[in-house]
Amino acid sequence: MHAYDKDILAWSQEQAQLIRAGHFELIDVVHVAEEIEDVGKSEQREMINRMAVLLAYLLKWQYQPERRGASWEKTIKAQRKELAYHFDETPSLRPKLLENRWLEMVWAKAVAQAVSEIGLDCFPDECPWAMEEKILNPKWFPA
Repeated sequence: MHAYDKDILAWSQEQAQLIRAGHFELIDVVHVAEEIEDVGKSEQREMINRMAVLLAYLLKWQYQPERRGASWEKTIKAQRKELAYHFDETPSLRPKLLENRWLEMVWAKAVAQAVSEIGLDCFPDECPWAMEEKILNPKWFPA
């Protein structure tokens, strides 16, 4: 069994030491490349999850005005701040916001979350809000 399969933490520390020491011939190149790719996928998953939470709370805000409160507002603001930070730290993710297929997937996830949390199933099939002007705008809240 390969060290990668036994203990990924120990393996990753060993690989980092080999790189720092310049022992490139000893590096597990295949697995190091896979792990680097996984970092990018992890960043994308985090963005998807944060955006879905933001959209779900915006839906709840719009469709349940009687339940609006400081908690929902703080969650919306926190997700926007986290997304802004995420885009500053990983600007190559920003173009995803323009992909229709990506937005459709995130919207479906947000709708499913909102339905499970509030029990309503009256949401639009497509996201009605513009990304930069509304969704990510720290001052905008649905009517």
